[in-house]
Amino acid sequence: MITNSESGTNVHEVADGIYRISTPLSLVPGGFSFNQYLVVDDEPLLFHTGLKRMFPLVREAIASVVPVERLRHVAFSHFESDECGSLNLLLAAAPAAAPVCGQVAAMVSVEDFADRAPRALADGERLRLGKRVMQWIDAPHVPHGWETGFLFEETTRTLLCGDLFTQGGTGETAVTESDILAPSEAFRKPMDYYSHSKNAGPILAKIAATEPTTLACMHGSAWKGDGGALLRALAKELGAA
Repeated sequence: MITNSESGTNVHEVADGIYRISTPLSLVPGGFSFNQYLVVDDEPLLFHTGLKRMFPLVREAIASVVPVERLRHVAFSHFESDECGSLNLLLAAAPAAAPVCGQVAAMVSVEDFADRAPRALADGERLRLGKRVMQWIDAPHVPHGWETGFLFEETTRTLLCGDLFTQGGTGETAVTESDILAPSEAFRKPMDYYSHSKNAGPILAKIAATEPTTLACMHGSAWKGDGGALLRALAKELGAA
């Protein structure tokens, strides 16, 4: 569903009750997409806010699924503009919402930046939205950022995996079962935005152990399949297996 014809912002359900909001931008040759994920439950959660200038588009897209003021949690993987640039605008639009992030992010950035105190999650801590439970997974420096972490939705086995498996292009396919490792590696290698931490192997193994069946990527298509195997293949590709 196109929610803004001028920008091309669109919304698609990629797992039961989990919606991908995607906006294509021409930042690089071939285009690029910025995705947010809306998890609908008694206490709806948004993962990624988008850039500050994208706030009207994201707000419009959220409202096509649930009233924006119903949001209770605004989460993100790490502190970066495309992840949390419009955090305070969303908090103003959703008065009962709070930021959700890892403990390191809260300590070094979010407690100062956010207009409302964050819910800082420890590694493995669970956040109940209603019927759904989100588990926070610390992933420092994977792919980058000391404060990085991911959320795993246990009912649908969806991993909100941030910048992992970033794909170029406009992201016109909302969810795919085709290979995303090769295109994501082709996009990564010229810029190499991974930190190549010595702990990348164990961290990717920890994430793979959740055995996700949907990978909700921040840039490009979401993916369905054996997520554990794909994460282990990524570790091997990085020389971290």
